[in-house]
Amino acid sequence: MPHAHEHPGREIADRLKNPFKKAEVLQVQPRGEYLYAACGPDGLRVFDIAFIDNKSFSERITTAPVSPKGQKFHVPTRYAMAVAAPCTPAPDPTRNQRAENKEPKVHPLFGYIYVADKYEGLILVGAATTIDGNPTNNFLKRDVTFNPQGVLDGASNVTIIGSYAYVCCDAGLAVVSLEDPTKPALTSVVPMKKPKSIAAQFRYAFVCSEEGITSLDITNLARPVAKAVMPLHDVHNIYLARTYAYVAAGKHGLVILDIENPERFRVDQVYNAGGLINDLHDVKLGITYVSEFAYLADGKNGLRVVQLTSPETPGNQGFSPRPTPKLIATFKIPDGGHAYHVGRALDRDRAVDESGNQIGVFGRVGARPLSIEEQRRMYLRNGRPWYVSDDPADPIYGKGR
Repeated sequence: MPHAHEHPGREIADRLKNPFKKAEVLQVQPRGEYLYAACGPDGLRVFDIAFIDNKSFSERITTAPVSPKGQKFHVPTRYAMAVAAPCTPAPDPTRNQRAENKEPKVHPLFGYIYVADKYEGLILVGAATTIDGNPTNNFLKRDVTFNPQGVLDGASNVTIIGSYAYVCCDAGLAVVSLEDPTKPALTSVVPMKKPKSIAAQFRYAFVCSEEGITSLDITNLARPVAKAVMPLHDVHNIYLARTYAYVAAGKHGLVILDIENPERFRVDQVYNAGGLINDLHDVKLGITYVSEFAYLADGKNGLRVVQLTSPETPGNQGFSPRPTPKLIATFKIPDGGHAYHVGRALDRDRAVDESGNQIGVFGRVGARPLSIEEQRRMYLRNGRPWYVSDDPADPIYGKGR
């Protein structure tokens, strides 16, 4: 990996005051033409990455392609641990919609950036101006600070799942309704020891904590229910891809779980490239052409790229082929830096979130995804999930319930 572009992470004026002070970037998330960064005591910073592939532009990652009078991309917080976007595309809730297109309204939650602050809890920063196509009005400020009775103290991560924010904090996994983003509401707290991250897929989510990996039934997003726990030491982050979960397990490397049955998941394989991957903090997956890759933030070792499937991979067919991991590239962070996080890439061909909010644009008048009510009629009966048992010991084996 010979090519990389870097930004020091602080405004030029800040660096001039103290040129030896390094930026502390704990988490990043790209969305559209911008990169959101949680910078610890430096709060939230947003960078313009529209020119990342433009060879004629002097700085590929910049704080402002226009005058500072036209935008301010820094929001102070006490200690920003994590940042999240509600989705990786950028639907604009402020856009005027033409009635003849018969398109549903964009939910207002898509107009915010969500920050988990160690001391302040959950912070909502209005970001609608960054997705309205006008680069001269981008003045960011916090709109909401939410931490009722200190329940979100120690917030270390936030993930937006449907119309809810799932916040990892000292109390456990806190669930916050964003149905009205200006008035967040705590709906439940799932007790667990120091949760670190969460990922969701349809009716289930998986949490990394000091207890290991916990699966949750999130059929009711407001009140998730713990289903199974797998003790696993030194886990940091998890990524779900169909019937497999990829766990960044620190010194153990990349742990791949079989989650076809989320309530009885198991370890499928452990991959550490012969001991080379030994400080793994994060993992994200991506598809290039017809090959699947895992992008790893391997701490002191930098960025790693692991190929999971390819046209030459045995059994590379079907809905969810078993991965055959192979380390193919490494990029060391300059000046002895550590890689802690990989930004989630664009989710292509995803039209709706877990609450039925549309996030993709369709090309036909009146075209839309199924609403949450329409979806639930396909898999719920009298409020309970309908399924066919594949367990011969189950009294309803081969029958629906």
